[in-house]
Amino acid sequence: MERKIVLFLFAIFGLYYIFFFDSIASSLQMVFKLIPMILLIFLAIRSNGERKYKAIIIGGLIFCTIGDYTLQWFIVGLFSFLIGHIFYIVAFQQTNEGRIPTTFKMLLVAYGGFMMVWLMSSLLPDGSYVLAVAVCAYITAILLMGWNSFRTASRFAIIGALLFISSDSILAINRFITDIPYSHILIMATYYGAQLFIALSIVQYSALRNKVIQ
Repeated sequence: MERKIVLFLFAIFGLYYIFFFDSIASSLQMVFKLIPMILLIFLAIRSNGERKYKAIIIGGLIFCTIGDYTLQWFIVGLFSFLIGHIFYIVAFQQTNEGRIPTTFKMLLVAYGGFMMVWLMSSLLPDGSYVLAVAVCAYITAILLMGWNSFRTASRFAIIGALLFISSDSILAINRFITDIPYSHILIMATYYGAQLFIALSIVQYSALRNKVIQ
């Protein structure tokens, strides 16, 4: 029952922030943005799962929540999310139950290279060298996170990682390349979805581990 209530509240606050952002008073927008993440942290804490994996995922959720707040100072927020992704990478590397498809490896490397070249073509001419280095480091981290998600054999972890890549790609293109229609909806819908699936992977990962052990 508790789990269902938390998921219901997550859906309500998440959907409200996604679709009714403009109706929220500016002084409360950050509060509404953070509530869904705080609920996911609580959900993760209360989930039954393999202790080490669970603890690392919770660490990632916490740093991503800090990133949500500090993203108003872009480099600081980017660094917080980078740490969050490192937590997720470490969590996903706890097991080798899943195989990383060769096709996915090739697509991920190609996509990462394309995004770096595209974003650098916008950042470097402006002399934003520090930001360019930070963005390259972040792209590398999130691609490694997506790569390692397949190791878990958890569909939730994989879906969460792919949604995260989608969310950050939309955010980067919208911020540095060109305006994207409905960018707020697209970014936040994929972002909240990503974090939800990653949080839910705690239980699924543990079930997969127990199945392998048995």
